[in-house]
Formats: sequence, structure tokens, C-alpha cells
Amino acid sequence: MKLRSFSYGSQFIDQKDIQEVANSLKGKFITNGPYVKKFEDLCKKKIKAKFVFTCNSGTSSLLLAFRAANLKKNDVIIMPSVNFVAAANIAKSLQAKVYFADINYQTGQMSTKNVRECIDYYKIKKIKIILTMFLGGFPKNIIEFYNLKKKYKCVLIEDSCHAFGSKYIHKNKKYQIGCCKHSDMSTFSFHPLKTITTGEGGLISTNSKKFSKKIKYFRSHGIVKGKKHWNYNVKLNGYNLRLSDINSALGCSQLKKMNSFISWRKKIFKFYKKEFSNFQDIKIIDNSFQAEPSYHLMIILIDFSNYKINKDQLINQLMRYKIFCQFHYKPIFLFNEFKLNNTNIYPNAKKYLKNALSIPIYYKLKLVDAMFISKKIKSILLSNLKFKKILHQ
Repeated sequence: MKLRSFSYGSQFIDQKDIQEVANSLKGKFITNGPYVKKFEDLCKKKIKAKFVFTCNSGTSSLLLAFRAANLKKNDVIIMPSVNFVAAANIAKSLQAKVYFADINYQTGQMSTKNVRECIDYYKIKKIKIILTMFLGGFPKNIIEFYNLKKKYKCVLIEDSCHAFGSKYIHKNKKYQIGCCKHSDMSTFSFHPLKTITTGEGGLISTNSKKFSKKIKYFRSHGIVKGKKHWNYNVKLNGYNLRLSDINSALGCSQLKKMNSFISWRKKIFKFYKKEFSNFQDIKIIDNSFQAEPSYHLMIILIDFSNYKINKDQLINQLMRYKIFCQFHYKPIFLFNEFKLNNTNIYPNAKKYLKNALSIPIYYKLKLVDAMFISKKIKSILLSNLKFKKILHQ
């Protein structure tokens, strides 16, 4: 019997998506055309921000945010030590001083306490940007960071690349991630494995007119157009970060399915949570309190101290069954480009590296598949117990 293959995530493309993309190809413009505006308008309506701009990747959305905030040489930016490397790469390329904060082990996210500890340890006097990140699509600590932003008079940017479609609750009111009610800017990714996809693509939202003007021009070579199409000026040192009509057409179609995507991911998440509930060495990262997450990732924390295998060995054994897990993320300070001499101030990030594992969760995954995956994880662990007297259910 041929085994099915399970990656940690996967896009869902149907005939309606294909038809919408085909329609865009038949149009007069396949870049800077009607689908770009349509997609932006739909996203603006969805997240309820004053200004919304599409771009060609989640990385580009971070670049636009940093440039709009005027991050420059020797400016201080604080970000989570556990995150994809894109934000750190961009900040370093702008010659900013990048400081990594430790995380809360139970949530996988940077807390305000972690930021204050970072400030104290490095004796930071002035902060330009605090970058938060909603790991796995779970909004966390939003109001706390908003208060911290006001205290330090800095720019607060949300790396929401996992969280398109997520909501948070404050004083019994629901807010869409990206509304920027409690932040300056929010950035998103439409990579194939995210909530919805445009192939490659991104989005940035803000309520600031000042930031929106900069984003608009940075996104397209810094060009300011005159009354005549051949007459224009270049006022900023910008880039070409635009999203095409082809990508935007796919985004328009995918948006119609977003609620279904999130609803099914939630069902898979809750199924896993139940399956692992009686297994004492596996904990689920569940930050859904006061939030309606996008459930982008299914992250489990495994206490490997009771087993004869480590995380890498477990991943290798799961691959025999075509179960391909992932890790989100290796602490950035361990990469050669960002290596630090002293990592003792990051105990939680290092513990997280040893124990955190992303297991498959996506729209096409069936409950029977999730059962197969969870049973294999448990059976492999049980077969590698150090002490057989330890009871697991």
C-alpha cells in the first residue's frame, strides 16, 4: 500500500482560482491593472485599516515598514529571537543595531517582559522600532506591546505574516489583525503555505498618512507621477516591490475561501489537541485565549528528556512514514550572520529549539490523516522510552 505524503503545510488551489488567474491574463494589463486595486480594496475591507498596500512578498512588506519608519544606520530595533530570518536580514542591511529578545517558552513568542530584559541587559537607551511576531497565527500580548510602545515612544510593527485573518479581543471587542488600532504598521505574507496565497506576495497596512505616503512611493521606485504620464519625479530611493495583476487575481479568489480555510485548520488543531491531551510529555502551543487565530502552524513541545531520541531523530523516523515536519524557528542568534558570543540570556529560545516541532496542518489534511500522524508520533516516542515504568496513555 502506497503511503500518502504529509508536509507541515500546503496550499489549496481549485478551478475557481485557476479561472480567475486565466481571466487576469486575458486583460489589458497584467501588472498595475484592475486586479491589484480590487485585491487591495478587498483586503482593506477585511482588516479594516485606513491604508493597505500589496507587495511582492512578506519580506518586501517588512522592508517597506522599516523604510517607512526611517530605520537607518545605528538605529535600534528589537525583535524576537525566534522568527524567520527575513526581518533581521533587512534590518542589518539597513545597518541598524539589531537586538534579539528571548521568548516565553510556553507561547513561543516574545513578551514585553522579554523586551524589558533585553533593554536592561544591553543597556539600550533609545529604541526606534519594536517588532512583534504572531507565531503560528496566534495574536498575543498586543495591548501590552502597545503600552510599551507609548512608554518608549518608538514605532511598533507587527510581523503578522502568519496571522492574516486572525482576530484579537480587547475589552470584549474583536479587532482584525492588521487594523493597526494598537500598532503603527502590520505586515503580511501570501506565501503558498500561509492563510491564503497569491503564489508569492505580501501586504502592509497602517492608519498613518505619513507612513502610507512613504510606503506608496518606496514600493514603486520612489516615483511621484505628474499630470502627464511621461512626466514624473523621483523623490525617494525606492524599489520595485509591486504585486502583479496575476498574483492579485489569485488573491481575490483565495479570499473567498479564507473563512473555510481557517475553520478547517481550527478543526484539525482541536483534533490534535485532543489526541495529545493524555500524553504527558507533549504540550500544545495554544495561544487562542482572547483571540481567534488563523491556526497557521501546529506546534507541539516535546519533553525529550524521557526518551532515547532527540527531535532530529524523531523527524527522521517520521519521514519513513512520509510525515514531513518542520521547525519554526531556529533562534536567529545561532546563524553565522547573527552569531552572539553570549547566548545565556536566551534560555527559553534554546529550550524551544530542542523541543518544539511543527506538525502537518492545512486545508487538504483530513482528520484520519491527523490521527495517523499523531499516532505515529506517540508510538515512536513510546518505543524509545528511557524508563518503561513511565506511564503514557
